[in-house]
Amino acid sequence: MASVAAAPASWRQSATLAALGVVYGDIGTSPIYAFRQALHASGSSLPTIAREDVPGILSLIVWALFITVSIKYVCFVLRADNRGEGGILSLMALSRRMNQKYSTAILGLGMVGVGLFFGDAMITPAISVLSAVEGLSIAAPGVEPWVVPITVVILLALFMGQRFGTHRVAAVFAPVMFVWFLALGLSGLVHIWDDPHVLFAVDPFHAIGFFVRAPVTGFVTLGAVFLAVTGAEALYADLGHFGRRPIIRAWFWIVFPCLLANYFGQGAYVLAHDGRIDNPFFEMNAGWALLPFTLLATIATIIASQAVITGAFSAARQAVQLNLLPRTEIRHTSETQEGQIYLPVANWIIATGVLLLVVWFGDSTRLASAYGISVTGAMLVTSVLMVVVARRIWRWNLALALLLFGFFGLIETAFLSANVLKVVHGGWVSLAIAAVVILLMVTWVRGSRTLYEKTRRTEVPMQEIVDRLNRNPPPLVPGQAVFMSSDPESTPTALLHSLKHYKVLHERNLILTVKTMPEPYVRDDQRVSMEVLNPLFRQAIIRFGYMEKPNVPLALARHEEEGWSFEIMETSFFLSRRTLRRSRISTLPRIQEKIFIAMSAFATNASAYYAIPADRVVDIGTQVGI
Repeated sequence: MASVAAAPASWRQSATLAALGVVYGDIGTSPIYAFRQALHASGSSLPTIAREDVPGILSLIVWALFITVSIKYVCFVLRADNRGEGGILSLMALSRRMNQKYSTAILGLGMVGVGLFFGDAMITPAISVLSAVEGLSIAAPGVEPWVVPITVVILLALFMGQRFGTHRVAAVFAPVMFVWFLALGLSGLVHIWDDPHVLFAVDPFHAIGFFVRAPVTGFVTLGAVFLAVTGAEALYADLGHFGRRPIIRAWFWIVFPCLLANYFGQGAYVLAHDGRIDNPFFEMNAGWALLPFTLLATIATIIASQAVITGAFSAARQAVQLNLLPRTEIRHTSETQEGQIYLPVANWIIATGVLLLVVWFGDSTRLASAYGISVTGAMLVTSVLMVVVARRIWRWNLALALLLFGFFGLIETAFLSANVLKVVHGGWVSLAIAAVVILLMVTWVRGSRTLYEKTRRTEVPMQEIVDRLNRNPPPLVPGQAVFMSSDPESTPTALLHSLKHYKVLHERNLILTVKTMPEPYVRDDQRVSMEVLNPLFRQAIIRFGYMEKPNVPLALARHEEEGWSFEIMETSFFLSRRTLRRSRISTLPRIQEKIFIAMSAFATNASAYYAIPADRVVDIGTQVGI
């Protein structure tokens, strides 16, 4: 982040504009449906809304944006970077490193946050694109029966294009979103003059008065008001891509003013039309501007969806690296940008979920009922973890940390409680998605721990084997062998089986353990540590950050040490491929046992994951009861 601050002014300005295309896509498209849903929530089934309720709803939106985004995320959460990286998993890793006593509880919070994030990643593309395409039915009523098919085609094309990488179209993201925010602001400013009294909504007493007049209605409306701040987590999740300053500048210079102008414009339009509830976002641009505005909105929602999908890929990679999920194929789609990745499995799982949501719900109003719970839950998890960061890293007084983030948590709890009312109307979807993801992560963590404990009982200490082979070495063959091991203290299964079947040993042998560290990146001088055990054996540990793509041959080739050389064509990698089977005695519940075995079979093999050439790998299979 220091490099961002020290960069030339022209680069900082371009980074500020670039942040519009990635960071603010979700929150930038919320005016399409947020205010409309709040009107429907407060007006129930009535075609109009009371005049005095409009400033109250607007006041809730304004203060939700100010407190949640401007104060919590921009002023505080963005400062909680894990060596430049952000997001719930980065925050979890940082918190666990700073507080080992409650490590398990923090891990559980991180899992909940990630599960809720994936729920958001499926709902956001569905509701964003669907709500934009619905604008076409206003410009051309005959299109209405085709809204869902058009949405499905757009989303399917979006997911099919992921394998090519977003770097080819990223250059147009920022200009398009810049035009989008300008259009939002200008559209709102033009209509504010329809009823300038709407500007008094900045007074928080309008929000308070709204609750006093109708507490139940106000509470229900709060669930829809929260739609205005969905996407706030993206500010933190994309911290590593742009740095803190460009994200802050983009928010205060462009995004926040344009959002406020548009919401005020929608409010004034509704007041000027006798409180009629329909679709003020598109209706106030009726005439020649409607069609181009609808097309621009559709493009903006596609960009917003792309940003969420990219974030889901990043979160999935972090989860894999932190051993919360099994290894999966990760493709880098850009030679210059580390963050541009494609995960085929994650892509098509999310695509299936998104398309099912569009077809099942059919319109954005119904789909909005499924939205909100996952986002509010993730925000609440962030507030809890921030208490640990404020106390342990920033050295705040515990009372101050609890007071500030407890205040944010109280607001988010109110939002979450209001969204819980939507569970029976579709909110169960996001909870179900989160529950499945959490179940998979818990199963993988517990299964991996159980497997480690079982195999450790039968493993032979590494030093014992090394000493025995040093005293009575078998016949030696030219070249070098690398034996992969998850535990540097125990003898790799591949080494034991190699000696058993081949009865020979290479002239040079390396016992290698790969570790994922709780920081995003590892410095090159800390990448490899190597120890000489005897003339036949060396032992090494290679460390990768959870944001890095593990490349074992490259790390070994770059390591310089006296007496050490690495030539890939003279090296054989011996890997132990475990085939899991059900055991009569297991500490795992039967359902988790079956899930863990299925996940293990589905995982990418170690050679591909660690970038080891297939023609240099010897797989030695073993069966293990779980």
